[in-house]
Amino acid sequence: MNLWLLDASILLASEDPDDEHHDDARRLLTGGDPLATLDLAFYEVTNVAARSWRDQPAARRLRSRVTAVADDAGLVRADAQLLEHAAAIAEEHDISVYDAAYVAAARAVSAQLVSCDVRDLVSRDLAVLPLVALRRAAEAQAPPADAH
Repeated sequence: MNLWLLDASILLASEDPDDEHHDDARRLLTGGDPLATLDLAFYEVTNVAARSWRDQPAARRLRSRVTAVADDAGLVRADAQLLEHAAAIAEEHDISVYDAAYVAAARAVSAQLVSCDVRDLVSRDLAVLPLVALRRAAEAQAPPADAH
């Protein structure tokens, strides 16, 4: 079994049927592997839904999804140590501290970060797309090939 740490883009994709990763994000959220996220996700999903989409019901649904993920495998809290690691990761990879915080959180709980952020996270091998996570989950659950 894999532990997946989801960034806000996965949660947002699960709500947005126009997002190219929508179906994969929804499947990942309803799969059998444990899911975790960073407390920052509450702020990020609410900000996008409330300010960009101007959709308060979506903001509530998204906060409920973050809560469900947190209730599953946990909510990583940003603290001084995590932010210290995030600052170092941001500097090393030339990404925002926000994105780096998810990387640091995934490392802190020995999870694989899953994101739809190809430019800043996936392309730098700091995260995988939801489809890749789903494939890895399926491979982990497949019975071993017969040695005969």
